[in-house]
Amino acid sequence: MIHRTVILILSCLLLLTSCKKDLPLVEEKPPPVLEAEAGEELSGGQVSVRDATPNAFGFQAAGLADFDQLLFFVGNSFFNQNWVSSPASTTARDGLGPFFNARSCASCHFKDGRGRPPLSPTEKGRGLLLRLSVPGVSRYGGPKPDPIYGHQLQDQAVLNLEREGDFDIIYTELPGKYPDGETYSLRVPHYQLTKLFYGEIDPQVRISPRVAPQMIGLGLLEALDESTILSFADEADQNGDGISGKPNYVWDFVNKRVSLGRFGWKANEASVLQQVSGAFLGDLGITTFVFPDENCVEGIDCDSIPNGGDVEIDDDDLEKVALYSSVLAVPMRRDWENKEVLRGKAKFNEIGCASCHIPKMKTGIHPKFDALSEQTIRPYTDLLLHDMGDELADHRPDYEADGNEWRTPPLWGVGLFQTVNDHTFYLHDGRARNLEEAILWHGGEATDAKESFKQLSKTERSQIIQFLNSL
Repeated sequence: MIHRTVILILSCLLLLTSCKKDLPLVEEKPPPVLEAEAGEELSGGQVSVRDATPNAFGFQAAGLADFDQLLFFVGNSFFNQNWVSSPASTTARDGLGPFFNARSCASCHFKDGRGRPPLSPTEKGRGLLLRLSVPGVSRYGGPKPDPIYGHQLQDQAVLNLEREGDFDIIYTELPGKYPDGETYSLRVPHYQLTKLFYGEIDPQVRISPRVAPQMIGLGLLEALDESTILSFADEADQNGDGISGKPNYVWDFVNKRVSLGRFGWKANEASVLQQVSGAFLGDLGITTFVFPDENCVEGIDCDSIPNGGDVEIDDDDLEKVALYSSVLAVPMRRDWENKEVLRGKAKFNEIGCASCHIPKMKTGIHPKFDALSEQTIRPYTDLLLHDMGDELADHRPDYEADGNEWRTPPLWGVGLFQTVNDHTFYLHDGRARNLEEAILWHGGEATDAKESFKQLSKTERSQIIQFLNSL
């Protein structure tokens, strides 16, 4: 009896074993590697700075030539100190206006950081301005200015002149809900021009609010070979991933030719020098050799208003401000080895955010600053234009950018905005009150990534935010 039972048990075991062999093999996906890459903390390559204080954006890149280190501090003074109207005893810093938005570069880029929308109708010079244009193109193919108020609304003016006008921002709330039931609300800005002192604005005017971005790493982006940037482009979406980044080609006012745009919210500036010169003219009313004509309202004789000379900042001093702006170092990341941050990074890549916010690339040879050459950087941008959907559209073309397209902004430093600038307002107009809202505003080519973010669990969404705050 016992012998027969043993034989029966062995038979069943053999049967089970043979059946098990016939089962199909299920290939399990390996879990994502939760280890930081070598050098991942060096967002700005070997010239990154280790600092997470309110001064984190204000350091020069390591390895600059001794002479450039000295010029950095001169450029810093011109960037931070207020300009005054003419005539003045301060001849090196006079010529403000006649119409302007701020009295210094640092007014909008406080501590070399990011501006924000005004918190009250009377608050000025905090880093948000309104670009203006009407249908058509300018002489060089860019936006056509409003016939009276030009390219930009200046809400300040020198003594005895009225400012161009004011504007109000009214926000309404747009509620939403994640699939897991958690609710959120996005604020929708509505802009109203008020107290226009020089006549009615064109009825077809297009208004584009712009927040001043952080200043770090500009020279590293300028050092990228054009071929590197173009390698990210896929305007016809040939790979079928729904992402079709395209370059913007703009008029280079420094070199008098068409060049690849790299800077500005629509990649409409070809170089740091042009970006700085445009800000001097548009924001402060300071003329330069790049833009020598005063920014004047139609009907006002600006030649009769005292100014700071044929150009109101000397060429050498302008170059020093451009040097300063080029070599501001990128802070190193924090918590890059934290497991929750690494999980957030894996999810960031998995849902497609890295298709536009490209993590890593290598600079070429910078024509002026050897320290910025051949650096492995992690800016999380492709410097290309992308359709971000109707909800973020300004309907204002800018060279080859249409009204729905924006340049992918670099993400390095985003986790330090609260520390440096005491706010967390994101996107081109500061409408997003935190990083989560910034993600939820994405549309157009980024719709799939946004929807994937919404499908994540609350823990996974939190991990992505932790990752972004580590940048």
